[in-house]
Amino acid sequence: MIDLYTYGTPNGRKPAIMLEELELPYTIHKIDIGKGDQFSPEFIAINPNSKIPAILDRETDITVFESGAILIYLAEKTGKLLPTAVADRATVMEWLMFQMGNVGPMFGQLGHFRNAAPEQLPYAIARYDQETRRLLGVLDRQLADHPYIAGDYSIADIATFPWVAAVKTPHLNVPLDDFSHVQRWIEAMKARPAVQVGMDILKPDFVSNFGVVAEAKQGAIA
Repeated sequence: MIDLYTYGTPNGRKPAIMLEELELPYTIHKIDIGKGDQFSPEFIAINPNSKIPAILDRETDITVFESGAILIYLAEKTGKLLPTAVADRATVMEWLMFQMGNVGPMFGQLGHFRNAAPEQLPYAIARYDQETRRLLGVLDRQLADHPYIAGDYSIADIATFPWVAAVKTPHLNVPLDDFSHVQRWIEAMKARPAVQVGMDILKPDFVSNFGVVAEAKQGAIA
C-alpha cells in the first residue's frame, strides 16, 4: 500500500497517474496547500521541503518526496515505465529532467505572474510566456518523430502531461495552434484510463479501482 500525500496541482497529479498505470493500491491524503497543511510538523517529517507530493511505501517503510523521484522510485519498484537498457533509460531520464528543470518551473512562473502576483508585471509575464512557448516548441519537435516523448510511453510522459494539460486553461492561457504534435500527444494521453483517473484526484467525482481518499484527521497525518 502506498500513502500519497498530495493536492490537485500538476505536480500533485503525477504520482496518482503513475499509481493508476501500475495498478498499485494507494490512499490519498489531502495536503491543502492553500491552508498551509504542507508546513505541519507531521508533513515536514515526510518532506522537509514542505512541498507536495510525497509518498510513504508501507511495504518498505520508505518515504520519497519530489515528484520526479517518486516516479523513478515507483518505476524501479515495479520494473515498469522506465527502461533498463542504458541508452533508452538515459533518454527517459533526460526528458524527465527536462520537465523537472524546465517545464514545471517555467510554466509555474507564468501561472504565478499571470494570476497570483500582487501586481501585474508585463515584463515577467512576457518573459515566462515566451519561455513556455519555447519549451512547447522543444516538445513539439521531439514529438514530431516519436509517439511519446521518449519513444515508448514512460515516466517522462506522466511527468510532463499535467503541466502541458494546464497550458490552455485560463491559468496559463497559451494557445497550442502552433504545436500540432503536442496536441496529438495530449489527445493520446487523455485517452489513457489511468491518466483520466489520476487527473481527477480529490475531485468530488473521483472514482478509482486502486485509490481511495483518506478521511481527514484533525491535526494529524496518518
